[in-house]
Amino acid sequence: MTGGEYLALLERSPKLAHEKLFGEYYNYVRTIAFNRLRSTGTTEDIEECISDIFAQIFFTFGEKYSNGDMKGFVGTVAKRMSIDYYRKLVRKAGKTFSMDEDGVPEISAELDLVKESENSEIRHILMDSIRELGEPDSTILIQKYYYNKRSHQIGTLLSMNPSTVRMRCKRAAEKLRRVLENRGIKEGMI
Repeated sequence: MTGGEYLALLERSPKLAHEKLFGEYYNYVRTIAFNRLRSTGTTEDIEECISDIFAQIFFTFGEKYSNGDMKGFVGTVAKRMSIDYYRKLVRKAGKTFSMDEDGVPEISAELDLVKESENSEIRHILMDSIRELGEPDSTILIQKYYYNKRSHQIGTLLSMNPSTVRMRCKRAAEKLRRVLENRGIKEGMI
């Protein structure tokens, strides 16, 4: 289903449009949510996340996403919300025991908390720097390097020519490199 087809159906019958979208993309969204939440969440948590993902899709889809296939939009919403839900579950799980209790899980000696903390901070700075590039450069970089999309797929998503996508991607990557260097992050650190 394309974005245009979904919008046309949405105008005629919102209920039918939602049912068709749900039927077509449920397995795709469930796979994304399950892969992200299987280690921390219950079946109920996964189903609640899936419901929240579809609610977000129903509420946020509009004209600006109507070009091209819905799969990219649905996948992006599903991945972002699954990550947010995962973080929420981890925070919630982190508050369920006291360090004074017997049977507190031991921290593995193989886990380098300092290194993990540094990597987390670097990833946070990287995402902030990508967002600062603005649209469509941030979307191009995320689609290219995080979701491994090709130029023609990104072009379809953003209504751009693939050669324009490649050129903007090259320029945005160079601009991002300079921004990160100014923040003290060099190539080998990421």
